[in-house]
Amino acid sequence: MELAALAFENAPVGLCILDNRVVRRCNKRFSDMFAAQIEDCQGRSIEDFYASEEDFQTIGAKVYAAIRETGHYHDERVMRRFDGTMFWCRVRGQSVSPEAPFQCGIWSFADLSDERPMVELTQREREVAILTCRGLTSKEVAIELNLSYRTIEEYRARLLRKFGARKLAELVAKLSGMPL
Repeated sequence: MELAALAFENAPVGLCILDNRVVRRCNKRFSDMFAAQIEDCQGRSIEDFYASEEDFQTIGAKVYAAIRETGHYHDERVMRRFDGTMFWCRVRGQSVSPEAPFQCGIWSFADLSDERPMVELTQREREVAILTCRGLTSKEVAIELNLSYRTIEEYRARLLRKFGARKLAELVAKLSGMPL
């Protein structure tokens, strides 16, 4: 086996090659992370791994814009295993063709289950949680999501209750998997 193939197959994170948002090749760590066999992953739309179709569309638009601008993208998001369970995942991608962002890309996936609690969240709560972890204020989150400041404050209050946090810094620490 050539050195590059050996590195791909034995990487400590899940790796896949996407071609127009379809998994063309993945390593064992990727398939294990999503509770599937390699052959079950390959040939599937990456949409099958997202928490929802809405996430696939929303995040996809952000990925497209970022890759057109910089050639790469990264975030932390909730993803879905083949058995239906959800988990937090760190995702990083590099396009081979930034002028056509989804044409071909190399993506890594790291399971954050041991670091971050999985709490049932709505799509909007996930978006607010992610933007909050990025350090955005309620007003900045409101602008980003085209919602009112008061609506964002209500979402943050729900997140505080769901995660058993007393204040925003504690919520961010729990969302980020940092020790309290």
